[in-house]
Amino acid sequence: MARTIGIHAAFLDDGLKTRINAAAAENGFEVVYFKDKDDAVAHSDGCEVLYGGFPAEAIKGDKALKWLGVSSAGVDNIVSDDLYPNPDVLVTNSAGGYGVTISEHLICTTLMMMRRMPEYAARVAKHQWGLVGEIHSLMRSTVTIVGMGDIGTNFAKRCKAMGAACVRGVRRTNKPGPECFDETYTIEHLDDAIQGADVVALCVPGTDATSHLIDERRLGLMKDGAYLLNVGRGWAIDQPALIRALESGKLAGAAIDVTVPEPLPVDDPLWNAPNLLLTPHVSGNMTLNITRELVIDIFVENIGRYARGEKLRNLVDRKLGY
Repeated sequence: MARTIGIHAAFLDDGLKTRINAAAAENGFEVVYFKDKDDAVAHSDGCEVLYGGFPAEAIKGDKALKWLGVSSAGVDNIVSDDLYPNPDVLVTNSAGGYGVTISEHLICTTLMMMRRMPEYAARVAKHQWGLVGEIHSLMRSTVTIVGMGDIGTNFAKRCKAMGAACVRGVRRTNKPGPECFDETYTIEHLDDAIQGADVVALCVPGTDATSHLIDERRLGLMKDGAYLLNVGRGWAIDQPALIRALESGKLAGAAIDVTVPEPLPVDDPLWNAPNLLLTPHVSGNMTLNITRELVIDIFVENIGRYARGEKLRNLVDRKLGY
């Protein structure tokens, strides 16, 4: 009986499917593509490998499952041991596929805030002409990036290329960072890392350790007139405290791509916070072609590694949550 890879990934085009099919056949697998979540739940049992985005029922119901590969970078919703039919299931994510698209989103929103584009857009919508006042630049600025993985590193490179004077990186472990970081801090020294920064960007995974990482106290430590960005998980920021910091003028602006909850309720006060660029968790989705190509690069390589019994790329530690 052929070993089976079950795939539920709506972003796949014929070219990407051809690459997956070729890698699977070369390594002794057949591929089944599920048309929707209901199809995946009904027919995933018997698949040795699942790839894409699967509902809990499909994962729990697949007694043959040995490897779950997810097409996202975040895995906070699939790390519970209760989700798996046996404790030895390998889990991989697609970290490394999203650095380009999310770092470009961060650059875009940073410059929009610094150059006060939302205010100009509001004025133009009212057919008003004229300056809104002083603007700022990444040139000679200090940028603190919390999370030094693929996304944080890509953002750091772009900030340095645009003339940032100092790029600080914050990570869990105490080890040197890539050359694009001028200074590195452990998370225990986050207070020091955010003080004096013109921009603070959160690129952290969703874990218990990152809950309310930026709370009212740390917002108070930030430089007056600084900018805060979040592309990790919504719970990394105390949202009511953020609203107060924006309303008081403590922060010049914030760009938030993730919220609690999602979707954000229509009556949530975050919608009306001043100087806020709010996007509906779109910085890292599959709307950019290079993202789709990069995540399939990782998956195709891992098919060969898995077949040969080698360590997989992006193997998730379910205890750490990433």
